[in-house]
Amino acid sequence: MRRKRMKTLLIVGALGLLVFHLWKDVFVQHTTGHLQVNERNDDSTKEPTTKTKPYVYSWPKCEQNMSAAQIEGFKTLPQRIQDFLYYQHCRHFPMLLDLPDKCGGADESAQVFLLLVMKSSPDNYDRREVLRKTWAKEKDQNGLRIRRVFISGTIHTGFEKKRMNTLLKLEQREYNDILQWDFDESFIHLTLKQVLFLEWMERNCPKARFLLNGDDDVFANTENMVQYLQSIKDNDGSKHLFIGSVNVGMEPIREPPNSKYFVPVQIQEADVYPPYCSGGGFLLSGYTALVIHNMSQHVPLHPIDDAYMGMCLVKAGLSPASHEGFRPFGLHVPSNKVDLYDPCFYRDLILVHRFLPDKMYFMWHAINDPNLKCSGP
Repeated sequence: MRRKRMKTLLIVGALGLLVFHLWKDVFVQHTTGHLQVNERNDDSTKEPTTKTKPYVYSWPKCEQNMSAAQIEGFKTLPQRIQDFLYYQHCRHFPMLLDLPDKCGGADESAQVFLLLVMKSSPDNYDRREVLRKTWAKEKDQNGLRIRRVFISGTIHTGFEKKRMNTLLKLEQREYNDILQWDFDESFIHLTLKQVLFLEWMERNCPKARFLLNGDDDVFANTENMVQYLQSIKDNDGSKHLFIGSVNVGMEPIREPPNSKYFVPVQIQEADVYPPYCSGGGFLLSGYTALVIHNMSQHVPLHPIDDAYMGMCLVKAGLSPASHEGFRPFGLHVPSNKVDLYDPCFYRDLILVHRFLPDKMYFMWHAINDPNLKCSGP
């Protein structure tokens, strides 16, 4: 009889514990906008080189907005634009790779002077590797902490998707520098990638002083960047800064529809974009990054990511600024008889877009050669 009573108590206790956990999950979903905290399913036996929390953030799958099909002229639009309109409202995706301690935690993130943020597709392994070995090295430069993250989605399906995700996992174990979300990597989703990163920053690195936001094929001179940021008077990252190569009066591309920059009136009626910095690379303060994050909650996603940043700035009553050290369209040399990759053309610049990995590796070592001699000032 006593044994039977003990068995009954164990069963009741187990049922009670199950009910408690079910109630807790429902409560979390209800109070956080369907935010769920799930244990990371990682069969790795190797410990990461930095401490990470065993949790990821995920949301229920975002449903297609079928009312988008009622927009006038919808059926005449390219399939990728139709898909964008169907899912334009979707802003939350499961996080596959996280770095909650990249900045030392939210409270300690003020110790990060410069956070290098590079957009990178999963298959751009060679680009990430050369950046890690050159200008994007994590280091303390003259007592200033510089940290690096790559932000990525997913590509392909089935075995190919699994293989590419495994590649990023392997990189994560070694370098701890990748943020990855489970959305399809594409040009039209670069804005989504920016928004997801800013959300991550607000949660994990809100006090970082400055950020470089760029593509994984830009060549940057980190020392020039730091010198410039230190030269700014009365701005330790707590005031507005958004600087690069500013485009003014740019018009949406209406033709041809197969252009990757195509933006129909169904997405944007205005014939001119607000001023914005070219997306190859720009510098901004931590203050401005969080302002853009807040404004993005009220600005519908747009397929052109750099123009979208300008939209968020203008909504906040802020403007971008130009700096001649940014060359997002590459470098133009005075003569075709001159070597385009002469390091003397690059040593005083901050950022140049469109560098292949081999040229990147060469240029970094060339401009840092103590024996480099250049004429002129």
